[in-house]
Amino acid sequence: MDVCRSTSTTRGRRPSAGSHQYLTLTVALLLLACSSQLLLVDATNNWWSLALTPIQRPEMYIIGAQPLCSQLSGLSQGQRKLCQLYQDHMTYIGDGAKTGIKECQYQFRQRRWNCSTVDNTSVFGRVLQIGSRETAFTYAVSAAGVVNAVSRACREGELSTCGCSRAARPRELPRDWLWGGCGDNVNYGYRFAREFAVYNLANVACKCHGVSGSCSLKTCWLQLADFRRVGEFLKEKYDSAAAMRVGRKGKLEQVDKRFNAPTPEDLVYMDPSPDYCLGNATTGSLGTVGRLCNKTSEGVDGCELMCCGRGYDQFKTHKHERCHCKFHWCCYVKCKRCTTLVDQFVCK
Repeated sequence: MDVCRSTSTTRGRRPSAGSHQYLTLTVALLLLACSSQLLLVDATNNWWSLALTPIQRPEMYIIGAQPLCSQLSGLSQGQRKLCQLYQDHMTYIGDGAKTGIKECQYQFRQRRWNCSTVDNTSVFGRVLQIGSRETAFTYAVSAAGVVNAVSRACREGELSTCGCSRAARPRELPRDWLWGGCGDNVNYGYRFAREFAVYNLANVACKCHGVSGSCSLKTCWLQLADFRRVGEFLKEKYDSAAAMRVGRKGKLEQVDKRFNAPTPEDLVYMDPSPDYCLGNATTGSLGTVGRLCNKTSEGVDGCELMCCGRGYDQFKTHKHERCHCKFHWCCYVKCKRCTTLVDQFVCK
């Protein structure tokens, strides 16, 4: 399947080609969509590596310095051309990729596959060459990270091709509340990640105005939700991802038709997940040897499941934490630092 071609169409009404927002959106979508095709062909390069390399703003480069885009690894030829046209976007694409990677590692911290990164431009290694549900989640959360970063860059006036959100006033907003301010450009971000319902995770933020905080006037604007909520939302989609296969007519069809057909907001995958119990250079699995586990848990973080039945070792370690905290007038809290000896367990 041609990934770039299949993701180049959008759902709903498309903005006019002259729109500044549409120009910025097109650049970001192409960077993300075409990277899917790039990853399946070559696992050694990917735009995710922008998260690992500090990217200077274009105006910070001195005369005669090597151009920004030629210094960035992991970009395809087409992505490099887009970078040259829209250099001010690259810093935020890198920030978004970093946000997505961190969230991926948080959401899977207690799973056999914990979104580990490797020290090269592939970032995640060969494991994401497989069309598994882990690959689907990684693309989703990294795209959402870029949406988050670019939408806020629009609001803050950091990008020349977009500005504050122009979202319509919500119907449920009380009539005596003003709709204004400079909100996150969530509409831009939503189109950017059109396959994932990031828009539904937006918040309406409000600020009171009036004498002595009387809140006689309230101004509201649209604001992106905390990214942790986005990660939790996508993790739920990961757990309910639909297995797909290529049908006779070359179109994707659901493997188990007893379940409801996936919607544009669902994650889909084509390949079963590899065995993450042991390290495997072919699949890119790093295994679970040496991973911490919870001896008392019967869940996926428990030693029995995490260690794949191989058993575990126990050792003692010192844990440092704040304790005996007291409030002092006025106005600060003072704590002592306590050290305790705790048991930890690691997979054999």
